[in-house]
Amino acid sequence: MEFPMGKIQEITLQSKALGEEVTMLVYLPATFSPLYKYSLLIAQDGRDYFQLGRIGRVADELLGKKEIENLIIVGIPYDSVEDRWKKYHPKGEKHQAYIRFLAHELAPYLDAEFPTYQMGMGRALIGDSLAATVSLLAALQYPHTFGKVLLQSPYVNEQVIEAVESFGQPGLLNIYHTVGKKETNVKTSSSKQKDFLAPNRELSSLLKSKDYPYFYDEFDGDHTWTHWQPDLKRAIRMMFS
Repeated sequence: MEFPMGKIQEITLQSKALGEEVTMLVYLPATFSPLYKYSLLIAQDGRDYFQLGRIGRVADELLGKKEIENLIIVGIPYDSVEDRWKKYHPKGEKHQAYIRFLAHELAPYLDAEFPTYQMGMGRALIGDSLAATVSLLAALQYPHTFGKVLLQSPYVNEQVIEAVESFGQPGLLNIYHTVGKKETNVKTSSSKQKDFLAPNRELSSLLKSKDYPYFYDEFDGDHTWTHWQPDLKRAIRMMFS
């Protein structure tokens, strides 16, 4: 079955926090109208979500079947593997600046440009691997700005666990979290092999113990888009139904 296709456009924002121009992809539904209000889904690894994740097609189908609320999707691409590490990794030198960009520059810009709900539960962050890590840490720092987080196989280290441990308002965040059962030997950008599964299980136990509105599942697969792509439909349906 064919569904009406939304349109994807590019927008550019000059970021003071990052000291650079950020070009992003924006998906607007086929039925987009300034008369309606829209939730926002902001994707780190933005180009990957549009190309490998086919997130626009997923949204076309879910919107066409009326399974989700009105949704605008914003994809923020990274320039290079090195640039991605600096912004997304908790130890990266641009990590805090990137989180400030999301909360203090991008969210207000999108609220000014589009008819959004202008509240935390109307804004979600999504990412895979390190892109999921920065999404979670941004929401923990700014829960009134980003009320939903969709985590696909996040990289979890002590800093992530500590941030979750010390967060005192779990009711403000709704979290979707998946990881693959075969993610025990993942080749990272530093070429080291890392076990993603055990730290993700630790994160999951912690989130469950703190009473977050929370969904967790382990898929039968590894740390690749082969598994993240089919998981997207459930993730978006659950978070925006």
